[in-house]
Amino acid sequence: MPAMIFVNLPVSNLDTAIAYYKALGFSQNPQFSDDTGACMVISDTIYVMVLTHAKFRQFSDLPIPDAREQRQALYALSCDSRDAVDQIAERGLAAGGRETRERQDMGFMYSRAIADPDGHTWEHFWMDMSQMPTE
Repeated sequence: MPAMIFVNLPVSNLDTAIAYYKALGFSQNPQFSDDTGACMVISDTIYVMVLTHAKFRQFSDLPIPDAREQRQALYALSCDSRDAVDQIAERGLAAGGRETRERQDMGFMYSRAIADPDGHTWEHFWMDMSQMPTE
């Protein structure tokens, strides 16, 4: 079985979070969703668990920071092309996200950083390793 990753994110409004991630093109797995959290499927091995604050607190007793004011992590998600980066970024913006920095174009790599409605920032990127500088 390949390794899988489940990114667990505390969200202030579960319905808003579900709608946002669906707008990006991700599906929801109803088997792992209820009124306290939802499993959003990015791929066969990558999932985002959007959890109410009460549910998230069951996994950690540390304070939940406001991701709009503090940054604990950035989540990087590869895309198949530059156009795919722009498409997912534009869908995120249209669904209530915000761009957290200027797009970056390094020739071999292109990326855009979009925060979801709760402030969790996703770095959508495309990279061509054959074009990566050697020095």
